[in-house]
Amino acid sequence: MKKYGFLLAFLIVIFQITLAGIPEKKELSPDGPYILHEQNSGIRLIRVNETGEIKDTVYKTIPADFSFPVVSEDGKHRFEVKLHSFERQPYKMPQPEKLMVISDPHGNLECFVSILQGGGVIDEQYTWKFGKNQLVIIGDVFDRGKDVLPIFWLIYKLEQEAAEAGGRVSFMLGNHEEMVLRGDCRYTKDKYKELASELGISYQELWQQNSELGKWLKSRNLVQIIGENFFVHAGLSTDFLKRKESLEVLNETAGDNLFLSREQRKNNSDLSAFIFGSYGPFWYRGMVKSEDRYLPLSEKSLKRILKKYNVKRVIVGHTIFDDVTTFYNKRVIAVNVDNAKNRKKGRGRGILIDKENISVLYDSGKQKALVP
Repeated sequence: MKKYGFLLAFLIVIFQITLAGIPEKKELSPDGPYILHEQNSGIRLIRVNETGEIKDTVYKTIPADFSFPVVSEDGKHRFEVKLHSFERQPYKMPQPEKLMVISDPHGNLECFVSILQGGGVIDEQYTWKFGKNQLVIIGDVFDRGKDVLPIFWLIYKLEQEAAEAGGRVSFMLGNHEEMVLRGDCRYTKDKYKELASELGISYQELWQQNSELGKWLKSRNLVQIIGENFFVHAGLSTDFLKRKESLEVLNETAGDNLFLSREQRKNNSDLSAFIFGSYGPFWYRGMVKSEDRYLPLSEKSLKRILKKYNVKRVIVGHTIFDDVTTFYNKRVIAVNVDNAKNRKKGRGRGILIDKENISVLYDSGKQKALVP
């Protein structure tokens, strides 16, 4: 009897070891769609539905009036999107009557929708209602949150609706776009990596230039002037001031190098190395940070930048503050805040530029004068 007891114990141990060696199947949550353009002019649509199943569909030809549903992870937000043509926006454009500016939504669709509705940009059906006015998002949809795809698709959708109404949506590249597109996914939520793993590819491969959103991101600007406002994700350094290239060339170079590795960008050109480096527009914090390690911008250099580009101010995201914050006597405005915390506490979420006046904008729709 003892012998059988030892045998049973041995078999139990072997069974437990075997189970430990079997990788646990991850439960996927709603994601996508990722739309990849096939070589034969068809498209491949990959998504995770609301029951956690991967749906991988190939359309040999794109049906007329083709549209697809987009759903948030919690199922609360849902809307339809149609594919449309797009191109790089001019780096310089006139200011509309109203210009709403936010930054760094980082996958938080709930907060993104809240401020767009509070600011009168979209209605309850996620449809553009801002007329001939303009919405600017200064980068960083990727990472930290669980609704990256829905935010990108909502911006993509609103871009077309705004154009049809005579308005405009401008999404600009941020450092988290350049990170993910070169394969740096350290801040990317596991749900995205788990989907890629199930597909047998890297997450980066879902965003290459054969993808609809990959192509769209390549056509986004890094720097942009609207009226007397200069927009950039992180900031403009003294090194930026020394560059001789036009803003148009900077935007094109950023797009051309967006999908390359860090090493390839460094080796491609001096301009590419600068753009993606510590003191380039993606990363430089010296407009809003005074510590020596950030090489803070001098008052004199700021004046030279404003004069060179004939603007009154620079508006940035990237560096997070408790509320919308100004520097250099309101000639630099930082709009990146903790969106979830500020929404909960009723603090500023962005700005509204209305002709010559600039106000801090709140989820409730309330505004508070900032300039003059």
